[in-house]
Amino acid sequence: MAGFVKKCPCLRPPTEEIHVLDYRHNSLSDLPTEVFNLERTLEELYVDNNQLRDLPRELFYCHGLHKLSLSDNEITSIPAAIGSLINLDDLDISKNGIIDLPDNIKACKHLKTLEASINPLGKIPDGITQLLNLRELYLNDTFLDYLPGNFGRLSKLKILEIRENHLKTLPKSFSRLVELERLDIGNNALTELPEAIGGLVSLLELWCDQNKIEKISSAMGNLKQLIFMDASKNRLETLPSAIEGCSSLADLYLTCNNIKSLPDSIGQLVNLTTLKVDDNMIINLPASIGNLSALSELNISTNDLVEIPSTIGLLRNLRTIYADENYLEVIPPEIGSCNGITVLSLRSNKLKYIPDEIGRIPHLRVLNLSDNQLKHLPFSIVKLKELQALWLTENQTRPLVQLQSDKDPLTGRKILTCYLFPQSSEKNEAESPNDNSSFHASMWEEERLKRQQIHFALGEEDDVDGKLTRCPTPYPKEMKEKMRHMKNLATLQQISVSGHENRGFEKDDKKDKDSNMSDLSREASVRTSGSVSDSAVKSTENHSSRKSLCLTYYYSA
Repeated sequence: MAGFVKKCPCLRPPTEEIHVLDYRHNSLSDLPTEVFNLERTLEELYVDNNQLRDLPRELFYCHGLHKLSLSDNEITSIPAAIGSLINLDDLDISKNGIIDLPDNIKACKHLKTLEASINPLGKIPDGITQLLNLRELYLNDTFLDYLPGNFGRLSKLKILEIRENHLKTLPKSFSRLVELERLDIGNNALTELPEAIGGLVSLLELWCDQNKIEKISSAMGNLKQLIFMDASKNRLETLPSAIEGCSSLADLYLTCNNIKSLPDSIGQLVNLTTLKVDDNMIINLPASIGNLSALSELNISTNDLVEIPSTIGLLRNLRTIYADENYLEVIPPEIGSCNGITVLSLRSNKLKYIPDEIGRIPHLRVLNLSDNQLKHLPFSIVKLKELQALWLTENQTRPLVQLQSDKDPLTGRKILTCYLFPQSSEKNEAESPNDNSSFHASMWEEERLKRQQIHFALGEEDDVDGKLTRCPTPYPKEMKEKMRHMKNLATLQQISVSGHENRGFEKDDKKDKDSNMSDLSREASVRTSGSVSDSAVKSTENHSSRKSLCLTYYYSA
């Protein structure tokens, strides 16, 4: 009975009503007892960024909890008792080592937000698909290979993030997520956006970048509310003409694909403010691009464009244009009508002249014309009073260089020039081999070696045959005395060898003896003063007494 009285909540002394506890970043390995003492009043508990491994059973007596945040700990499992938190509406268990969630989580019927990203789940637990009131579900980087077929039961979802997984397809039931507003399926292995995507009629944001998508279903035209779409880093070759149905689209990112042309229907996206199609294979832009009256940023860099349509002059709200690394030879004079442009980048093209109309862009601040084939600039550049940077070469040390007025010898018109003209296109001078029919890896290696070679601006001289002459090394004065002793030593050793092994040849010709002595002298001259010649050592191996005498004589010297 005594034990029961101690545990009975109704007999405990009244305590201060605390609704929120925050223990984040405290290096905790266990939950403080204060948590359990407030089981009746506690509504929010934050224990993120600690070292928790297990969740005690007493935690699940806090039936009044609405928000439980356990992010960035060392938890590997969630007890089945999680189902007792019937009032829980926000659960964050991200950045742990959780392998599975208990089916009993389905008892948390009021749960609206579940953040379980960065856990090795491997699959979506069955209990999650039964949380019918779920509004936000975050399962990024959880090693998912597929979504269950009944995933569409979560029809009240507004936010779904399943980025950085291994998904290859989306289930057909996906089309039942009619309230979904944000979908992030980026960095997976999807090969297409299926027709099921067309059922997401409330979708506002679509992130499908970094996949292997080759095709987008025409059902995408049903996304009337879509505002943002990022399909960068895929394998798209075309866009469906049905994209015109996305009439609310404001931001469209198609960077790094294989797109060769844009559909004419893209001109129907009258609310589009940002269009990024850089790093593709686009040869020309449709004239309908001039209908994008709300467009403020256009990035068409790194394509195969040879011209820009004159209808670009209709884009009066355009602020920035990036058209670097193309094959543009001219810029349409109509660009002068885009009087709101502040940044115009035309780097690495084949431009030979700039139209005079560029001086009609009063708010232009940055103009990049480096790596082209320009010989001069139009005199109208002087009208750009707000210009802060004029780049004519990539090696330019200052954003602005001093320009001098001159006359075009061909037309007689006033022009501007400086020491950086005429330009020489680096892309054309050092163009890499690009003929696929004759491509070989050795060609790239040859080009690489050429770039690594150093060439001096000196006249080359023909190689001539030379004659080397060997001269004896001069010795310092203090070494001369030691050299005399070495010569004497060599002479004694030679006499010793001759007297012992060649007694029958004592009457050798004097010329031969002089020759031998000369050879020994030369040999000794290339030895250091602290060494003994090999011939001396060999000659004294069988005459120990003479060897001792010779060495003593040598070192004493």
